[in-house]
Amino acid sequence: MIKLKSWEYWPWQLVYLPVGLYSIGHAIKSGSPFYFSASNPAIKNGGLMSESKSDILAKIPEAYRPLTVLFQAGPTALEEVLNYLREHAIQYPFILKPDYGERGKGVQKIEDEQALTAYCLEARLPFIMQPYIDYPLELGVFYARFPASPKGTISSVVIKEMLKIKGDGKRSVRTLMESDPRAFLQLARFETEAPYLLEKVPTQGQLIELESIGNHCRGTKFINGNHLINKQLEVVFDTIALQIDGFYYGRFDLRCASLEDLYAGQHIQIMELNGAKAEPAHIYHPGYSLKQAYTDLFDHWRVMAEISRENHRRGVPYTPFWKGIKDLGEMINMNRQS
Repeated sequence: MIKLKSWEYWPWQLVYLPVGLYSIGHAIKSGSPFYFSASNPAIKNGGLMSESKSDILAKIPEAYRPLTVLFQAGPTALEEVLNYLREHAIQYPFILKPDYGERGKGVQKIEDEQALTAYCLEARLPFIMQPYIDYPLELGVFYARFPASPKGTISSVVIKEMLKIKGDGKRSVRTLMESDPRAFLQLARFETEAPYLLEKVPTQGQLIELESIGNHCRGTKFINGNHLINKQLEVVFDTIALQIDGFYYGRFDLRCASLEDLYAGQHIQIMELNGAKAEPAHIYHPGYSLKQAYTDLFDHWRVMAEISRENHRRGVPYTPFWKGIKDLGEMINMNRQS
């Protein structure tokens, strides 16, 4: 009933069915089903399928990106990670995530060697390591710029509120989660991943962060932050985006120390940059109307298609049909493994 009443919990395949139909029109107009591949020439397939997170992160100006190290999955993965930790004096916790993946699948905060061992033994895809960035604000900032324009626009800002519960000194974590709709939907996952936590009884007023990964699928509340958009913010992201050759459309997922720092372009760490498949994530704000969400989604896909066609007119090729089919199959296979 929780999922039925709130569309933000519906399967993404269902939500995106009208968007897929809408996209067919742009494919016909563009003359290619893979028209989106020209939206970001610097990113494989424009960033909609089978793109590498580490490759994209390497294009971000060094001042704004955290240390990102790529490891190959396999029997020597654990030894390689442990050697790297020792050689570079890296401390726990840190983040591991698949180099290919989406919607938070396979992303984990590693607290100790036991968790690291389990992750490396289970990994079936190349994965990347990043430091855990403890800045208090996590945001998603959607940026778009037409190739002929020296300036871009910000069309969406989402503020990510991590999944938390507040103790009352009486009820267990399990009981507290059962009384909170958003937390309740994550309970089955916690029964597998952290059963020890569920039986703890937090003290009166104690806040427990259940999830430190800012992903909607893992219980993070996405709050509409579009009121934060102004010219000052656009200048900051123009400064960042214009240093990424061949990038025109996508969402920066970042952490920053404060809003003041965000507007000043300081103490910003970009954990991921999503291209053509990026969502204007403010639409997942609790209570946001489905009608308005589709208006926003269609508008973003229209902009992406127009940027793609403009780049194509400037000589950027679309992904060839059979290459696109191959990459699509590769993406489906990687999602199954992540």
